[in-house]
Amino acid sequence: MTNLIQTQRHLEKYIETIIHDSSLAIDTEFKRVDTYYPELCLVQIATTHSVECIDVLSIDNLEPLFEKLYNKKTLWIVHSARQDIEALFKLSKRTPNALFDTQIAASLLNYPVQISYQALTEELQGVRLKKDHTRFDWTIRPLPKSVLDYALDDVRYLIPNYRKLLNELKLNNKIQWQEEDSGYLLDPILYDLSTEQIWYKTKGISRLSKKHQEEAMKLVAWREKNAKEKNIPRKWLMADDKLIDYACGKNKLSEKSQKRFDEFIINSKNNFIIKDLAEINKPLNASEKNTKKELQRNIEKIAKRYNLAPEVIITSKSLTKFIRGDSNLSFCRGWRAEIFNKEKLNAK
Repeated sequence: MTNLIQTQRHLEKYIETIIHDSSLAIDTEFKRVDTYYPELCLVQIATTHSVECIDVLSIDNLEPLFEKLYNKKTLWIVHSARQDIEALFKLSKRTPNALFDTQIAASLLNYPVQISYQALTEELQGVRLKKDHTRFDWTIRPLPKSVLDYALDDVRYLIPNYRKLLNELKLNNKIQWQEEDSGYLLDPILYDLSTEQIWYKTKGISRLSKKHQEEAMKLVAWREKNAKEKNIPRKWLMADDKLIDYACGKNKLSEKSQKRFDEFIINSKNNFIIKDLAEINKPLNASEKNTKKELQRNIEKIAKRYNLAPEVIITSKSLTKFIRGDSNLSFCRGWRAEIFNKEKLNAK
């Protein structure tokens, strides 16, 4: 038996065998070297009684799979789920109804932050998994047996890991914490980024004046539109450093590109509301530094009390934002705010 589903009929028969399974261990393999969107190639699914690979490239109609994956009763068990959700979102335009991310669960139990699936499996199951095919081109067909075995191993131990982590979470009264943190990954906005979100990720913008930042924002929006339409990496159209040069006038677009850019701006419905990144990212002043040090000391004490790494509660970058009045942080709501209120710290 190959454990590889490659036909519509085989897929539909397989879905029938897992129709009553409410907990599915899921992983994906995709290619994203020369495309804007991840090209989904395989979906691996493990239940308590089976481990299978679905060859997405060989099957035209994936709706039977999506009906099961996005059923309101289906729980996804995934390790570091964001990229897997994104790869499936491109085709399904849906996100899971419930998620248990084993990497998130492990971080709440003071395993190393962002621990790998291989390291966690070795820790929990005493099994050392191979890493032979981490850079394999998953569009290649037929898949070698060793490669298929590697892909199957990526879900084979997810349910055993889940059970052990779930038990530890119960013992530590952290079930709700896992549900909350995994739940943040279910928001579709995460997988359909706005131009503003891309703007914040563009290197070098914070060094520009507000006037040049506005021009950069327009170039980012134009580049993003073209990258999506052509399904190619944005850097292939215009690398960040080139974009910055165009924005501040060090280089000029070609006549043809300038014409297309001007037409885009005229037809664009974006208002290009600019927040001065230079102001947002300015160094802390003396008072802010003292406040941050005091908060960090308190965070370290509380983290130790709750058996957590301090950065699980709040990262240094987010702490700076908090000090400057940003309340749109996970630190300001849910279990994090609750434990700070409990420790008589103001988390508002």
